Amino acid sequence: MDSAPFFMALLPLLFLVFSDVFKCVNGRNGLHLEEEDESISKRLGGLGDDDSDLNQCVKLSDSEPLALQSGGDVVIGGFFPLHFVAPEPQHNYQSKPQLTPCSGFDHRAFRWMMTMVFAVEEINHNASLLPGVKLGYRILDSCDHVHTSLRALFPLVKHFEDMPEDNMSPCLVDSPVPAVIGLASSSPTRAVAQTLGPFNIPLVSYFATCTCLTDKQMYPSFLRTVPNDLFQVRGLVQLVTFFGWLWVGTVGTMNDYSQYGIQAFSNQFKERGGCLAFHLAIPKSPTESEIREMVDRLQSSTAQVVVVFATEGQLVDLFVELTKRNVTGIQWVASEAWVTATLLTSPQFHPLLEGTLGFSFPGVRIPGLKEFLLNVRPSPEPGMGFVNMFWERLFDCRLDFENDTPVCSGSEDLRYTDSSYTDVSQVRISYNVYKAVYAIAHALHTLMNCKGKCEKDKPFTSKQLLYHLKTVNFTDQFGEKVHFDSNGEPVPLYDIINWQKDGNGEIRFVKVGSYDGSAPPGHQLQLEQSTIVWTKGQSQVPVSQCSVPCSPGSRQARRPGEPRCCFDCLPCADGEISNQTGSTECTKCPEYYWSDKDKVKCVAGVEEFLSFKETMGIILTTLTLLGVILTTTITAIFHRFRFTPIVKANNSEISFLLLLSLKLCFLCSLVFIGQPSEWKCRLRQAAFGISFVLCLSCLLVKTIVVLLAFRANAPGTRALKLFGPSQQRTLILCTTIPQVCLCAAWLLCTPPFPFRNPTYQATTGKIVLECKEPWPPGFYLVLGYIGLLAFLCLLLAYLGRKLPDTFNEAKLITFSMLIFWAVWISFIPAYVSSPGKFTVAVEVFAILASSFGLLLCIFVPKCYIILLMPEKNIKKGMTGKYPR
Repeated sequence: MDSAPFFMALLPLLFLVFSDVFKCVNGRNGLHLEEEDESISKRLGGLGDDDSDLNQCVKLSDSEPLALQSGGDVVIGGFFPLHFVAPEPQHNYQSKPQLTPCSGFDHRAFRWMMTMVFAVEEINHNASLLPGVKLGYRILDSCDHVHTSLRALFPLVKHFEDMPEDNMSPCLVDSPVPAVIGLASSSPTRAVAQTLGPFNIPLVSYFATCTCLTDKQMYPSFLRTVPNDLFQVRGLVQLVTFFGWLWVGTVGTMNDYSQYGIQAFSNQFKERGGCLAFHLAIPKSPTESEIREMVDRLQSSTAQVVVVFATEGQLVDLFVELTKRNVTGIQWVASEAWVTATLLTSPQFHPLLEGTLGFSFPGVRIPGLKEFLLNVRPSPEPGMGFVNMFWERLFDCRLDFENDTPVCSGSEDLRYTDSSYTDVSQVRISYNVYKAVYAIAHALHTLMNCKGKCEKDKPFTSKQLLYHLKTVNFTDQFGEKVHFDSNGEPVPLYDIINWQKDGNGEIRFVKVGSYDGSAPPGHQLQLEQSTIVWTKGQSQVPVSQCSVPCSPGSRQARRPGEPRCCFDCLPCADGEISNQTGSTECTKCPEYYWSDKDKVKCVAGVEEFLSFKETMGIILTTLTLLGVILTTTITAIFHRFRFTPIVKANNSEISFLLLLSLKLCFLCSLVFIGQPSEWKCRLRQAAFGISFVLCLSCLLVKTIVVLLAFRANAPGTRALKLFGPSQQRTLILCTTIPQVCLCAAWLLCTPPFPFRNPTYQATTGKIVLECKEPWPPGFYLVLGYIGLLAFLCLLLAYLGRKLPDTFNEAKLITFSMLIFWAVWISFIPAYVSSPGKFTVAVEVFAILASSFGLLLCIFVPKCYIILLMPEKNIKKGMTGKYPR
């Protein structure tokens, strides 16, 4: 419930009450406030205009009985949640509201209250602290709710007729208390702190941890001996993520403590990569159907870890229903509000709550506290009502002091009871109460100038006490420094508690670590993991996850509409890796590296080139060598029969030069095979370009000679004589030199160089070693010049297509040029579209195909005649006239 609207409705009435009651001036503790307007007093109807009226405290209305009270020179107020179930206020504004008692007696809170009494009496017997000053107390039951806490605030600021004065000034007992210790929960604390703040009355809390209470403008007089939830939340987030729990549920209530705590936990948890599977908010007075609905949701969730911000009284109904359904296996992570609550350690909860882990305030053993608690006895005296109530609840009996035969005598022995009241082996909240009392005592000690003996007659105001309380700084008997920062906060220290069964089958709170919020990052959380017992008594850390973390080699892919902890695992793409479990992204490998088959590491990319050792390289090398051997063989045959007519018919010198150029064409293809190097890259295109230009120049000359020889048969023709051997050589030289110059300029200015091409790495995972041409037009100019000569040869050979069949040189050249053009026209698209090493293979194939085409079409028919038809290798055979 939000306390702000309720409190704001009560604020005007509370202000009137405080402003008039504080007019009471006491000569002992001297609480002073400025004179208020007389009209305020008149409206309250209790004070007159004479001076005598200023020394009276006016009783305004009936009050709740005090839980416990004792007079003194300075009286400290106290609020404790002796009951944890408060009735809902029923106001019809037609009749005076009836006070309905609270229910659900809390033995642990009763111990907190008695610890305050113990601390006050210990100080009263301490000759060095507040010498000569007796502390008193007025302690009330807050019932752990806003409206009951505000209602209980009135007895602290009005008259009590049954209060013994002990020869003290009448106004001493009747005046408001100068400081209050309380409360346990954050929502009631906010309401009371906001009420006391304008009057500068210090409120020191021992258990209210809400971060919202650090607002000094809203709560200027609030201090606490317990760290605020900001540090606990940080510790809980570190604890949960330390064990890899990124999929957890949360359970809370409808109060400030729970809402602020869970909101802060959720925000920080999500920043650390966590996800909330669910959040259950327990209503103030839950119905059975609401409890069943929450249990259904908890059971249906895949989260095995649940973080709980609530008090034990608010959790009982939920845990009872879970126990009825025999729910086990949940790892509970508790806030400090219930991590040491013995109410939940009864045997029925053992299967559910064993292994609970959570944060608690540091515990100590206060000397003399156990003996003091065991000496408490019921009494019919006024102000002992809650002691009597505790006695009846503990021994399950009824006290009747007016009856001669009471059901319980009041002399039962507390030593033989086993409850949270008598368990003081490691007190935590009680220690915070103890420190709060001593902090107020030290502030009073300074304020009253207690040097030898206190100046208790010296007047002081609550504002002065608040100032000294904020600056208090002392070391208690346990070696802990007690002081407050600018926000009234103590040093954030926590113990990490684990619920473990002892040899008797009882739950014990075992310290398994600590958290120091003031330590440097990385050193705040300290755990002894080997000593932790997990849910169901297991020794292995529970697993809580929406999806199993993706293994290395894959990445997490979010499921649409679901938290980021719910995902599918997708394998990394080629060239990407993930080498950690639960990777959200795959990492791209550096250039020239590639992912291995498992996609977990980058390895150096496989270098690919047209090798002599692979099948394609072997085939092309074999064809190259075959072409060279065939060319050499034909050259030998022509040289052997160089004087025969068929060899001499078309300038045998040009034929031999043509055979040489064809051999160079075959050999230049070898430069394209193997790993590219600097000299190979420079040589391959130049050798290819010059060899083919020389070959085509020879063919061009042969074609011209054939045409001129045909024309020479006509009378009076001198063209053949004018185009003699010297002219033929000159033409070959003139057509070859431009290609030589072009290649030389190309290689000198922008030569090709070896290059590791990663373009195909994304698809094949291989790095192609190739010769990169920084100036591609150079290659196309070389190829274009070859094409020009080939076109001229084809054109001239086409013009000689009608020569007599007996002189078939032009036909052979025409056919060879058609093959040449077919090869190189198809080469261009194949070259452009071929990937990697196949680009080189296409070019080598084009070189070999065109070379074989020229060799076979031009020279093989002649070799056929020379070797198999020698009768035609005579002069008459060349003219078609054979001997008969």
